[in-house]
Amino acid sequence: MMDTCLAAAAAAIGPGEAVPRRRRRRRGSTRKSRRGCFKRRFATWLVRLGWSEAAMVLGAKDVGVSPSIVGSFQRKEAALVEYFMDDCLKRLIELIDSDDELANLLQSDRIAKLVRIRLEMQAPYISKWPQALSIQAQPANIPTSFKQRAMLVDEIWHAAGDQASDIDWYAKRTALGGIYSATEIYMLTDKSPEFRDTWTFLGHRVKDAFDIGKTIQEAKYLAEAVGEGIGNTLQGFVRGIQRR
Repeated sequence: MMDTCLAAAAAAIGPGEAVPRRRRRRRGSTRKSRRGCFKRRFATWLVRLGWSEAAMVLGAKDVGVSPSIVGSFQRKEAALVEYFMDDCLKRLIELIDSDDELANLLQSDRIAKLVRIRLEMQAPYISKWPQALSIQAQPANIPTSFKQRAMLVDEIWHAAGDQASDIDWYAKRTALGGIYSATEIYMLTDKSPEFRDTWTFLGHRVKDAFDIGKTIQEAKYLAEAVGEGIGNTLQGFVRGIQRR
């Protein structure tokens, strides 16, 4: 299931299409400007209140706008998670563009470094990340969630110098999607200092990246976790991939 989903998400981009490196210009709407402003401020309350309407309300108050603006978001919590994902991708792209040493690394090291950097952006909110995954797994949010992840893995492969096309393009992105998601879930239960065990796990997964059969199987484990409900299956998923 997951290999199909990742391929479908990748198809939304397609071989040879670059991830947009510039955001569309905002319209000159004061209301939209304020909405974006308070979405940036909600992170202040995220650790305490999670991906919630309450965090949105306090974020609005922080920037001096009426909490009633929260009502303009039809999907509220999902909008926050999607904003966070977009913002992290933007920051990753900026880092890629400014990192002169990246080109000197082996391709596998580049991939491992970029996946780690991206996941480290979630570290301050790790206690609330299972909630974010649960929100992403809701049926109404799955299309956007998969598309955002497809854009992320495409950007990482692009930065790693990948020139693949046709079936190799899809296979590589499906494999990296499996590696990223497996590492992301492993991170949720990692109690080692500064997620040391997570980065070791990531290193092993990247080294095995050319074993497409293994990475696709890990993607299937993730599909089971999403399909059955994130809350009760995260630990089972981690145990499954640790046994491999």
